[in-house]
Amino acid sequence: MTAINRRLLLGAGLASAASLRRARAAPAPSGEIVLMAYSGTFQDNYTKAVVEPFMAANPNVKVIYSPGGNSAQMLGLLRAQRAHPQIDVDIMDFSVSRVGNKEGLFHKFTAAEVPNFANVYDQAKMPGDWGPGITFDNLVMIYNPQNVKPAPTGIADLLNPAHKGRIAFSPAPNVIGIALQLVVAHYLGKDYKASPDPEIEVLKRIAPNVQTWNAMPDNYTMVINGDIDIGIGWNARAQDYKNRAPGKIESIAMADGSILDMDTINLVEGTRNPDAALAFINYALSPEAQERFAKLMYYGATNRNAKLPEDIEARTSSYSPTLAKMLAVDWDYVATVQDQWSNLWRREVVPAR
Repeated sequence: MTAINRRLLLGAGLASAASLRRARAAPAPSGEIVLMAYSGTFQDNYTKAVVEPFMAANPNVKVIYSPGGNSAQMLGLLRAQRAHPQIDVDIMDFSVSRVGNKEGLFHKFTAAEVPNFANVYDQAKMPGDWGPGITFDNLVMIYNPQNVKPAPTGIADLLNPAHKGRIAFSPAPNVIGIALQLVVAHYLGKDYKASPDPEIEVLKRIAPNVQTWNAMPDNYTMVINGDIDIGIGWNARAQDYKNRAPGKIESIAMADGSILDMDTINLVEGTRNPDAALAFINYALSPEAQERFAKLMYYGATNRNAKLPEDIEARTSSYSPTLAKMLAVDWDYVATVQDQWSNLWRREVVPAR
């Protein structure tokens, strides 16, 4: 070995040791961050499964949970605060976070900043280094087995006049309405990228069976109380309500297909405490945090290293027979036509009730 090579090797070793010392000496995150996410049951369970354990592991960080309503409402608040953001981390539906990404409301991050980012399933990654999914969920049909016999299976039941005035779900632009339109396209055997007119005609035929487009307090409670026969909702929430009201609510991924959904975790552009915010995001993406939340609320984990008991996994969107019913969706395309579809719902579908 030449003297030059020895010096280069020694220099590399010293540099590596110096880097290791710096990594070890990196200060622990501290300060305060504001997490904006959904209210109600989600807030209760997410606080228990993720927020409180994170603060226990990082006693110098305080996480303030700010309930923000639905994803569209959160997007509006982030837009209003663009110049002076009061939120550091946001959890919202991926169909809406795409808009926030394009508008510059969120900040990109990498696996170097968030190590658990490297273990996220490809299906949960957004194009680029934007905030990834932290939960998998899927569209379901919900019903009360005490009142609805035989059990419904799909779109044909929504069209059945026996359920006139006994159905409830949210129309577009809510993602439930958009997702249902995609399932209707599959039910019709047509390409959803073609003219939406055939789907709109089917949805107009469903409309007279709809009791309300704005279920109060929600579709799940209305099913449990017997106020409606059928609702359209999300699997995780349905499973949670099933635990609370055994025998009064069941859910199925429709035979006509289902839509995979996810919530993303996002670093807000202009965050006042990026170190603590990134530390929280990394913790939220960890197998341990995702396992705890899945056991409480039946969201599918997006970290490939998360391991769930078989009886829990069977009730999540990650269950193989359920995943087999998921329809492939080009969400970038949907984003380009979502306003058009929503206008058709407002002009033609909603008034048809």
